[in-house]
Amino acid sequence: MSTNENLSRIIEAVIKIDAGLLDTTIDDALQAGLDPLMIVNEGVTVGLRQVGDLFAEEEIFLPELVQAGRLVSKAVENLTSAFSEEKTIAKKGTFLIATVKGDVHDIGKNLVSLIMAASGYDVVDLGTDVSTDDIVEKITELNPQLLGLSSLLSTTMPAQREVIQTLIEAGVRDHLHVIVGGAPVTQAWAQEIGADGYAENASQAVLEADLLMKQMTA
Repeated sequence: MSTNENLSRIIEAVIKIDAGLLDTTIDDALQAGLDPLMIVNEGVTVGLRQVGDLFAEEEIFLPELVQAGRLVSKAVENLTSAFSEEKTIAKKGTFLIATVKGDVHDIGKNLVSLIMAASGYDVVDLGTDVSTDDIVEKITELNPQLLGLSSLLSTTMPAQREVIQTLIEAGVRDHLHVIVGGAPVTQAWAQEIGADGYAENASQAVLEADLLMKQMTA
């Protein structure tokens, strides 16, 4: 079976929200020699994105979306063992992530956390509904290179701007790259609030983080 066929089967399993089928297709892909990161980036996350599209088109509803998110989160978490077994990943930096104040959604944030950790970042996940003060306090304590701010609701997007402004006022913004994401967040919004990067999905978050780290060390 080709690489594309294996990935297509994984995507289909996610869309069907079939845990047993997903486990089987991932095992088959690993046995076929597919890189775990490829399975994550080009398989399960693509499937989850398509599930999100189905939700946006009202072909499925919130319970199915939540179930699919949990399914993918578990699959990616299980895949982290495959990363560690196959190779030792050099640590790239510290990535602090939080869902902003007023927002309790964690599926996307959890997926980003798992993939960032699997890609070589030391991830500190502050959870959901995190206040600006708590975020700034943790940044002062840990001095991370990267901060990820997630917002799934348009009503909580202003909290991303508030965090960045408070970081400036606290004098800790200059040596920190901020990446924003979430369903209603756009590249234009990221630029408007002074974020350094924007990620549409978990795999894009890794690419954006790697790019910003290269700029930092250049």
